[in-house]
Amino acid sequence: MHKLILASSSPRRSMLLSQVGIPYEIRVPEVDESQVRFDSPESLVKGLARYKGLNTKLRDDWEVILSADTVVAYQNQILEKPQDQQDAIQMLKKLSGRQHEVYTGVMLRTKKEERVFVEKTTVEFRDLNDQEINRYVWTKDPMDKAGAYGIQSGGAVFVKGIFGDYYNVVGLPVARVVKELERYSIFPFSSGA
Repeated sequence: MHKLILASSSPRRSMLLSQVGIPYEIRVPEVDESQVRFDSPESLVKGLARYKGLNTKLRDDWEVILSADTVVAYQNQILEKPQDQQDAIQMLKKLSGRQHEVYTGVMLRTKKEERVFVEKTTVEFRDLNDQEINRYVWTKDPMDKAGAYGIQSGGAVFVKGIFGDYYNVVGLPVARVVKELERYSIFPFSSGA
């Protein structure tokens, strides 16, 4: 049986793997994400997932590296983590009353192979007023999240509809990841979780 290595410092990705009972170890890659640029949200998350995965050391033949990256895109414009509170406010105003896409790129890597895939989820926000945007940004909740909101936390109150995998918006398309891990005999709720 293979051993899963989560190449991420994201508390949300860690939480999602724990929730479905998949045993894993965290090994955070040392990467400068600002060095990776691509022409579309899909190619960016795919490239960043690969970059993180390739920069995480495999120590044993039975290890499987899981790396991922998530971005929010509105009209093909990438909305990453906000730089400051004003940036967060501008992002939320852009998303207000509109649909946007959330892309997560995932890489699974062993010493023998690498598999990369992208999941896309469409999220629709209700109309937001300045007061509620400012109140939310004041909580600091959006500051470490792509698109300046956490669907699993305070940003949930903005969501009018979701089309696709909810967990993809949180940061990891759990159903697809679990299915892909089966090829390495890594299963949810197996011993050691």
